[in-house]
Amino acid sequence: MYEGPVNDPRFPGLRRRGFLAAAGGVAGLGALALAGCAGPSGDAADGGGKPRRGGRLRAAFAGGGASETLDPHLANLFADAARAKALFDKLADFGADLAAEPRLAASWEPNATLDRWTVKLRKASFHNGRPVTARDVLYSFRRIADPKKAFRAKASLEPLDLKATRAVDERTVEFALKRPTAEFPNLLAAFGAYIVPDGATDFDTKPVGSGPFRFVSFTPGRSAVFRRNDDYWDGAPYLEELEFLVANEESARVNSLLGGQVEYAHELSPTTARAHEGKGQIEIVRLRNSAMQAFAMKTDRAPFDDKRVREAFFLLADRKELVDGALSGAGEIGNDLFGKGYEYYAEGLPQREQDLDRARHLLKKAGADGLRVTLDTSAVAAGFTEAAAIFRDQAAKAGVQVKVAMGSKDSYWQDTLDSGTLCCYRSGAMPIESHFSQRLLSGSTTNATKWHHKDFDALYQQAQSTKDKKDRAAVYGRMQRRLYAEGGFLVWGFADWILGTARTVRGVAHRAPANTLDWARFDKVWLA
Repeated sequence: MYEGPVNDPRFPGLRRRGFLAAAGGVAGLGALALAGCAGPSGDAADGGGKPRRGGRLRAAFAGGGASETLDPHLANLFADAARAKALFDKLADFGADLAAEPRLAASWEPNATLDRWTVKLRKASFHNGRPVTARDVLYSFRRIADPKKAFRAKASLEPLDLKATRAVDERTVEFALKRPTAEFPNLLAAFGAYIVPDGATDFDTKPVGSGPFRFVSFTPGRSAVFRRNDDYWDGAPYLEELEFLVANEESARVNSLLGGQVEYAHELSPTTARAHEGKGQIEIVRLRNSAMQAFAMKTDRAPFDDKRVREAFFLLADRKELVDGALSGAGEIGNDLFGKGYEYYAEGLPQREQDLDRARHLLKKAGADGLRVTLDTSAVAAGFTEAAAIFRDQAAKAGVQVKVAMGSKDSYWQDTLDSGTLCCYRSGAMPIESHFSQRLLSGSTTNATKWHHKDFDALYQQAQSTKDKKDRAAVYGRMQRRLYAEGGFLVWGFADWILGTARTVRGVAHRAPANTLDWARFDKVWLA
């Protein structure tokens, strides 16, 4: 990984944050019972002495059944992302604070107007020995952007003008953009934006990537086996082999870990963590503040088209009670903004507290005395049904009647995107800029709060046209202050993402929210 100086001129926007060591305020991966040496990204990683080569690590994830694929551009589940990371590389990936860090890119440099960026590739090879070139980058991005396909990163790459983008030479790509894009490196790091060989179409029988592990075998819905790539550009993995096993039920993942059938179990519950933490049988690892927990109010319809009602709902919430009750304390309180601890987060705003008297006053001014509202929820995500019940009781103290409606796990996200007025909502890690562009612009396709404001859109475009990072941060600050005052997301908490490992597992990074570079980074893990 790149370990150059802060503010290296080759990487506009690349920086390393010192806040990550602060207790309680970080989004990160923590193997709590272990102390140790330096790990990926300079992180503290769990101990165990000098890394040892060899062995097979077996990792259990929830999967997608017989329809699973190793096509990295189709990755949707955590299991998909972890397998893709083992086999393939992106041009960039997100650090612990969600700032883009270079991977296959050796440098990136914008023109004066931020609508053309030149990316130079590092020397890296695919598993078949062929070098990674500009042609592979162009093929990969054009494949993702295919209008006939539904690849995950397509929306993230929308600012690119791929017809005008060109290969300058074997290891240089000049990207043309449809408009100024100051956060262009985020496009390179987008979820699913993996680089595959020019012309590649078969990913399930013998995929060829440039990642730290080579393909051995794949049985959809059951397992995938990979072997160490000794020629990996970022250093050969310590593990000889890596096996991904599918176990959709949390109990199956836990029992497999306890029984020694796997050494790594992804996505455990707070109850499981409490039961096993510090007991010596397994290690509990917490990815601090990985998932935003919120209620989404639709701002384009009654009663939430009145900003006084939205502010009242901000004040109805007892955030600590929600974190303690819905997350079993495995998280920390939110302040009605996405991205706590991430780059550009508005740290200085006062922490909002429950104020039932002020909430009643605002509702009365809005003509909403005795308000009745339906809160859509589902068992689709941990803590959703509990949060709905807790908030229902909190709102009742101010005379607001909240009816909790249970939705289908299979269709919940689509159902609540357009219908209803209030719903439980969750988001994983992404840059704050991406949260704006994907969820809060008038044209955003996943705008769950129906936040449509041309002046807000204009601020986003202003930020993207601003080359100076400090000035750009100031614009993002204005946008967040607006959302804090009258937005549609009541962000009550940030949940830990929890996994477990065998006591023999070493090298797991401590500060890596889910979906960031050092999450599920098995090339840096070893078995003691």
